Amino acid sequence: MARNHIGQSRLKAARGGALVCALFSLATLHAQTHVTATPQKVVRAVGVYEWTGDLNKPTGARLVPVSLFIDGKLQDADVYRADPIPFALDTGNVYELQKAGIPQGTLSLVFSRKLVPDTKAYTEWDDGWFGYGKFAQLAPPKKSNLRVSTSPAKINAFDDVNDDKPHFSTRSAAPGSGGAATPAPGTVPAASTPADDPDRPTIRRHSGDDSPTSGVPDDPDRPTLKKHGTAPSGTAVNENVTAVGSPQSDSDRPTLHRGKAPSAFSEADLPKLTGLPGDKDLEQMVAVSDAKDRQLHDFSRPWEDDAERAKILGKMQESARAALTAYEATNKVAAPAQQTAADGAPVLKRAPAGVAHRAPAKKTAPVPAAPPEALMDEKLTGYLLSYGGSPTFVYSAHTEGLGPAERFVTIVAQQNAQGALEIALKNVTDGAHLDRTPRMRLVDAVDAEASNRASLLFELRAQNSRQFALYRVIGARSDQSFLSGTMQ
Repeated sequence: MARNHIGQSRLKAARGGALVCALFSLATLHAQTHVTATPQKVVRAVGVYEWTGDLNKPTGARLVPVSLFIDGKLQDADVYRADPIPFALDTGNVYELQKAGIPQGTLSLVFSRKLVPDTKAYTEWDDGWFGYGKFAQLAPPKKSNLRVSTSPAKINAFDDVNDDKPHFSTRSAAPGSGGAATPAPGTVPAASTPADDPDRPTIRRHSGDDSPTSGVPDDPDRPTLKKHGTAPSGTAVNENVTAVGSPQSDSDRPTLHRGKAPSAFSEADLPKLTGLPGDKDLEQMVAVSDAKDRQLHDFSRPWEDDAERAKILGKMQESARAALTAYEATNKVAAPAQQTAADGAPVLKRAPAGVAHRAPAKKTAPVPAAPPEALMDEKLTGYLLSYGGSPTFVYSAHTEGLGPAERFVTIVAQQNAQGALEIALKNVTDGAHLDRTPRMRLVDAVDAEASNRASLLFELRAQNSRQFALYRVIGARSDQSFLSGTMQ
């Protein structure tokens, strides 16, 4: 009997366990098949707008296509669907020029050209697709009509100055009455209506011919709103409009715009930028074109004060000089000449031959240590690449000289929770080895995937060619997420 009882207990336990497993499987299946929102489709193009001179009236300008985020992937905007014009450079595309995610203006593409270098008259850097358009500044914010009131607001029966004193009001209810007090003789009740004013406008209901406007004669010059294809006067008109012609179908339809419309510009009206000007003349700005209007995200990281900037700059300079020293030692590049001793220091001379006696050597002043290598055209920019992310700093500079003597350095660092800087990316090269290691020139931070997380957009410039690359920096580590094709 005991065995049968144990066996029955085991069978019940097994059945109970199976039931629990079945219920758990159903719950898991239900959890796995819950309804989710449709993934958002993002189509976003990123380019670099280059110009010389003034931004509003440049002496030369062009748009260089960089990346196109479509179907969840980053594509090369220079070659994606180039049939015959790349998808990112279609005429009429509007790009928004940004600084760290904040709009600075718009660029409406008028035409695009693919430049092919001529072997007989070769011009460097003019190879590939470029877009040309008209830049327009953002409209200034509208002025508010609100004015600050000169008299402070007060509540009836209260005095802000003597609020600790009792007050008497005819509008106060009699004690215990629960209602309003009887107004004093000679006063007007609060609920009384104002006396009729013959000039006071009134609102009347529309009832047939009693409308106030029924007696107004028709003005033949008075403009009226009409539907497209309105019938002549006196004929019945169907109030339900079933089809309306496109406004663009009317060739004589006027359009409102300031100055000349972008579609009316020609190649002669838009100065084209050719070649590659020097660093001091060439200006660059990120250009973003998105199929949907999205919320702005400011990726800039303002400085707390001048002291903080000086502190970060000093640390970045130390890292840059350490990287230069390591580069010189690895590549056997000559370091800058050391300074000689100060003027007036005694100079030791060799004693004449045959003279046995030597005068005791005089102690000379120690040669001062060479000053740190000068860093030219320093640039330091701070970013917050994501919500709650670590501050990211980008530093770039170059040394004096030409060829191997001129070296370029770029440092990207992130600040950890303890306030220390951790190097995420460093680039050092010289003028004679740009084809082996291109120098990195920061363009700006840009959200290339509409994910509210920005990447650093760099120009990789070699001796006779260049590329653009996106770097994702997270946890003091940089990963190259995109590299464009080579433009010569």
